[in-house]
Amino acid sequence: MEMQKIYNFSAGPAVLAEDVLKQAAEAAVNYDGHGMSILEMSHRSAPIVDMVTETRQLIRQLLNVPENYKILFLQGGASLQFSMIPMNILKDGETVDYTETGVWSVKAIKEAQRYGNVNVVSSSRESVYNHIQKDFKQSTDQVYLHVTSNNTIYGTQWQKFPEANGFLVGDMSSDIFSRPIDVSQFGVIYAGAQKNMGPAGVTMVIIRDNLIGRSGRDLPAMLDFAIHADKDSMFNTPPVFAIYVVNRTLHWLKALGGVESMHVQNKSKAKFLYDEIERNPLFTSPILVEDRSLMNVPFIFANGGDEPHFLNYCTERGLLTLKGHRSVGGFRASIYNAMPKEGVEALVDAMQNYT
Repeated sequence: MEMQKIYNFSAGPAVLAEDVLKQAAEAAVNYDGHGMSILEMSHRSAPIVDMVTETRQLIRQLLNVPENYKILFLQGGASLQFSMIPMNILKDGETVDYTETGVWSVKAIKEAQRYGNVNVVSSSRESVYNHIQKDFKQSTDQVYLHVTSNNTIYGTQWQKFPEANGFLVGDMSSDIFSRPIDVSQFGVIYAGAQKNMGPAGVTMVIIRDNLIGRSGRDLPAMLDFAIHADKDSMFNTPPVFAIYVVNRTLHWLKALGGVESMHVQNKSKAKFLYDEIERNPLFTSPILVEDRSLMNVPFIFANGGDEPHFLNYCTERGLLTLKGHRSVGGFRASIYNAMPKEGVEALVDAMQNYT
C-alpha cells in the first residue's frame, strides 16, 4: 500500500528538501566514502574543515557577501544573538533603535536593554502586529537600527528595508535565502537555521569585520565574536552535522538557480495561497496586504468555524502542523523554500473542498 504524501507546514523546525534529507541520512552512516559517520568525525579533520569552508563559500556566493564581512557558524540560536550582538557592538551609553513587529523583536529589545539605550521607534503591538509600521523617526545618535525581516507568528515581512542612520542589524531567521538582499546595507545579519537553511543547532552570523570587538568589553570567550572569527568558528566543537545539512541545502538551492530563482517560486506559491484566501468566503487574512509574508501565511475563519475540525480534516489529507500560534489562533501555513508547489496546491484543494 502506497504511503500518503505528507506536507509539513510547520513554522520551525521546518520542511527540508527530500534530496537533502536523503544525503544527510547517508552521511550519518558513511560520510563521503570515509567509512565513518559524519557524527563521529573530528571537527578538525580535513574532510570536515573542507566541508565547513565550502559552506561558508556557498553563503558568500549565494548572498553576494562582500569580502569585508565574516561568516560565522555559532550555537544558541537567534535568541543568543539578541544578547551577543549588543554586547559585542555597543559601548556603554550608546543608543540603538529597534522596530517592534512581533514576539521575536520584543525578545531582542529586552536583551539589548542590558547593554545600551534602546529606543523602540515603531510598533504595531496595538493591532496585534497585523502590519509593519514603516513611518517612524530614528535617533540621530543611533549606532544601529534592528529589524526582524519576517515574523513567523503574525505573518508580516519587510518588503523593503528602511535606510538606517547608523547601520542595519537584521534577524533573518525565517526568510534568509528566500530572496535577494543587499548585505552591504547591514552591519550584521543573523539567522537560526531551522526555517530555510537546515536543522536546529547552528546559527549563521554575517558581520562586517570592523564591528567585531567594537564594544571593547571583556567578554566570556564563547560570547566574543572576535574569538569565533579568529578561529573560523572552530573555537569549540561546532554543530558539524547541522552545518552539513546547511551545506547540502545550499547546494540544492544553487542547483535551482539561487535566491533569485527561489524568490520567483516563493512569490508564486504565496500568491496561489493568498488568492484562495481572498476568493474563499470561509477564510480571511488578518494581515495588511502590503506587509504579507511570503514565508508564513496566517488565516482564520471569516465568520467563525470549528478550527479543530478543519485541522483534523487537513491532517487526514496529509497536511500537517497548520495550527496557528497559540497567541493568535486560527491557521498558519509556513511555505518556506523547501515546501513544494504541490504542497500549497494540496492545501488550496482542501480549502476549496472543506464544508
